Amino acid sequence: MQIDYLNSAKQQFQYYKQLGDKTMAQLSDEQLYWQYNEASNSIAIMVKHLWGNMMSRWTDFLTTDGEKDFRKRDQEFELSVGIAIEGSTYRRKDLQIKWEEGWACLFMALESINEEYFDTVVYIRNQGHSIPEAVNRQMMHYAYHVGQMVYLGKMIKGDDWQSLSIPKGNGKAYNAEKFAQEKGKRHFTNEYLK
Repeated sequence: MQIDYLNSAKQQFQYYKQLGDKTMAQLSDEQLYWQYNEASNSIAIMVKHLWGNMMSRWTDFLTTDGEKDFRKRDQEFELSVGIAIEGSTYRRKDLQIKWEEGWACLFMALESINEEYFDTVVYIRNQGHSIPEAVNRQMMHYAYHVGQMVYLGKMIKGDDWQSLSIPKGNGKAYNAEKFAQEKGKRHFTNEYLK
């Protein structure tokens, strides 16, 4: 049961990562920095925030608090095109490095969990969580921001957006294809993670 849960969680995280990957791939460098207004976040800002959160939450996941001293959360939301932050101008290449580094940290942490450690209490800002609670907390947080990234991508691309799920008007055909298959236990993300 515990291993099934972890495997399912890994697939869900891979799915959300892929949604972010496919969104960013459709956008130009400049579009990654587009903001609806001053109070909203660009995709670039969300990537930096997700990276900061992932590095903090998943580094030494089982042994240290998830809010690390090295994290500078407020700075994660300060990002402009061409402005040097931590010695980088944060172009697509820099964003991609942070994006991949954060996800790699997460997946490495998930790989470190086994039956022996499954009952470990992990802390985030001194609040104790079971492993499933901590994983679910982060999964929902990341899904929230990846959903924002996808929505921004759709706003920016308009009619040129390439759907990442069932395109509008194709629900009936999609369902017919699924119901034509034999019943069986399989993870819904399998068709997306190819």
